[in-house]
Amino acid sequence: MTANHIHPKLKQVLSNIEKVMIGKTNVAELSLVALLAEGHVLLEDVPGVGKTMMVRALAKSVNASFKRIQFTPDLLPSDVIGVSIFNPKDLEFQFRPGPIMGNIILADEINRTSPKTQSALLEGMEESSVTVDGVTRYLDKPFFVMATQNPIEYEGTYPLPEAQLDRFLLKMKMGYPEVAEEVEILSRAEKQAPIESLESVITLHELRELQNEVKEVYVDHSLKQYIVSIAHQTRIHGNVYLGVSPRGSIALMKAAQAYAFLHGRDFVIPDDVQYLAPYVFSHRIILKSEVKYGGQSPEDIVHEVIRYIRVPVQKVVK
Repeated sequence: MTANHIHPKLKQVLSNIEKVMIGKTNVAELSLVALLAEGHVLLEDVPGVGKTMMVRALAKSVNASFKRIQFTPDLLPSDVIGVSIFNPKDLEFQFRPGPIMGNIILADEINRTSPKTQSALLEGMEESSVTVDGVTRYLDKPFFVMATQNPIEYEGTYPLPEAQLDRFLLKMKMGYPEVAEEVEILSRAEKQAPIESLESVITLHELRELQNEVKEVYVDHSLKQYIVSIAHQTRIHGNVYLGVSPRGSIALMKAAQAYAFLHGRDFVIPDDVQYLAPYVFSHRIILKSEVKYGGQSPEDIVHEVIRYIRVPVQKVVK
């Protein structure tokens, strides 16, 4: 799909991000897809490839409040969601919100903190609210988390359990830039970091309207069957220990709606599903041990299943 077909307002957002991020158009697009679908993103990659910069650029582009949480082994749940502190002057407890109380949250190196603290963040992602001292506090909307993690082979990490990975709409990697792209990065950063001069191109109100419009994107019944067929095939695949759950099927449908909307369509096509399935399904699949150590990846399974399932022919598009 060419850039000329992209939704005008969203094209402005992508162009704005590209002022900071060079050669990462697909990552920017997928991040925007997750934001439009009211989902969350897990970015897994080595340090220094621009994960933090991507989130900051997205937040600035949509004029959203940005909060960063640096996850460390000694971080407590209260450091994430907030805490009630007794005020001796007023003789009452006052709530001091944590960094989760924002629009766009960067959860940096989420796999370097304890499972208990990870759960505090993931509860907010799932429920759009947090409970402190028995009081439920609703999070701002839009609420979008982009969590980063270094590869789990590194020492001192706590890999996210499968049930928590399932909370992320998409999982992706950024990768290193090409040589020419990295030279351009040096040129742009020579005098001033490009992020400092970045300005918003749409408002939060406009973003919320776009999120509502995404929900109206038409998904044909045959495409719903197609999504479920792909998910079902992962459950019965001989190399898979645990396949994609119904939550994963819903996630793929919502992501496809957002992707279609981003590209200026009010209906989903099979290509949307095929393109997004590896990003939505791969982190929801657990391979059998002998298969995993044999070199096959969840992405390989998803691509294999897509080749196996018959693509629906849509006779009528609403």
